[in-house]
Amino acid sequence: MHIVLQLIPKKYLIGGTLILLGLSGLLIMSTIVAITGEFEKDSQQSEVTEIEGGGIGVGTANVSPEVMKYQPLLEKYAQKHGLDTSYVPIMMALMMQESGGRGNDPMQSSESYCGSVGCISSPELSVDKGVLHFKSVLEKAHYDLKLCLQSYNFGGGFINYVMKNGGKYTPELAISFSQLQYQKVKHTGNYHCVRPEMVPYSACYGDAKYVDAVLKYYTGTITADGKPAAPASGGSGGKSGVKVIDAGKTLIGKTRYVFGGGRSQSDINAGRFDCSSFVRWAFEQVGVNVGPMSGVTTDTLKTQGQAINPKDMKPGDVVFFDTYKIDGHVGIYVGNNQFLGCQGKTGVAIASMAKGTYFGERFNGRVKRF
Repeated sequence: MHIVLQLIPKKYLIGGTLILLGLSGLLIMSTIVAITGEFEKDSQQSEVTEIEGGGIGVGTANVSPEVMKYQPLLEKYAQKHGLDTSYVPIMMALMMQESGGRGNDPMQSSESYCGSVGCISSPELSVDKGVLHFKSVLEKAHYDLKLCLQSYNFGGGFINYVMKNGGKYTPELAISFSQLQYQKVKHTGNYHCVRPEMVPYSACYGDAKYVDAVLKYYTGTITADGKPAAPASGGSGGKSGVKVIDAGKTLIGKTRYVFGGGRSQSDINAGRFDCSSFVRWAFEQVGVNVGPMSGVTTDTLKTQGQAINPKDMKPGDVVFFDTYKIDGHVGIYVGNNQFLGCQGKTGVAIASMAKGTYFGERFNGRVKRF
């Protein structure tokens, strides 16, 4: 090799060396750009999707176990289709009205998907297309949630009808639309009043009381103007946020973590909690009901409240972590990258969620304000 190098003129050696150095520099620069781009892409993806409007405040779905099992799928496809997950409780209530969570098409989305009833035979496809249709109707209804719900039953023609008659859902418009449509189709003999009280009105097209039927399975706030409702007392991320933290701190050093604990008064008296039962207890102390003692889980907590962008977190907001499962741990944010929660080795304690820490690496960006 040494002999070969001696035979090569020095000017070529120098030139070749410079070319190699240049190529190496370009390779390093392209690698840095690629890595930076990936960091930026990951940062953008981690931000919580925010949709203007919505009409959703603090809410929970009061539904059957058959419907509850679809909650993860509803959240999955809400995220896939860019719909804020605060709409999941409403969609669960809608599913309860449509099917009670039974059958292969629990969201009854066949007709909107392919134009005929019965074309969907996969529950997951039903949820996928049902969420997509819900989002489409919500946008066309300009985030008038009640108009969205009634249109899910009547079809998109109801939105056009409302826009020509005041631009806002009312029960009276639902009845009059049902009357008009029934006059067009009653000769077929295929339409009959689903509600006896609608017979005198000849309002037998669809279900003119569909909004009320869905909302009986939903407990929460819906605004009149289609804007997100601020939780009572300014939400957990305000003065009441400090109160819930103060209430939770009273248990520091007095509890131990027991998976499934905190769901009976005897557990609470003995200081046995897990993460979700502790959060429920803390909010109960300041007059905020986030679910029954016996049934609270991280999965029930994450369906409640307003979705908050992590960059807008305030003390008292509820934060979620992916531990043994997605949203497997929950706590109450106290500020300065710390949260108050019931953890395995410490019981109720303040823990760090700063980058590089155990919980910092597992914080998934889900923040709720109750």
